[in-house]
Formats: sequence, structure tokens, C-alpha cells
Amino acid sequence: MLVFNYVSKKVLKESIGKPLIYIETSIFGAEYKANGLLTGANRPHITGQGREFYANVTMENGLIKGVK
Repeated sequence: MLVFNYVSKKVLKESIGKPLIYIETSIFGAEYKANGLLTGANRPHITGQGREFYANVTMENGLIKGVK
């Protein structure tokens, strides 16, 4: 699961149209995809900011298209 480096899900949603700020956590290879659906969470004990949340992010051409 990717770690989204945002203070809140609201701030992540406000970033639609921009590149995703994230931290890779998998030891088995990159999870990030420039196109498609990404699942992740903000983990305050890792990022040092905000509160914990989970989100599904749709990416298109390396930019955030949608957040649920």
C-alpha cells in the first residue's frame, strides 16, 4: 500500500490535476502507476503530518484524476 503524503483526504482531493505525493512501502517493487487505480493511506507515524485516512486515487498520465 502506498503512503499518501497529505495532511488530510480533503487536501488530497484538492490536488486533483497535480502529480501525486507519495512514499513507496513495498519491498517487492514499485506500486505506483501513472495510469489506473491506486490504494493508499496517510500514516502520520511515517509522514509526521495530519491524521490517518485511506483513499483510492485514480491516476491518468501521471496526474490525479479522482479521489474516493
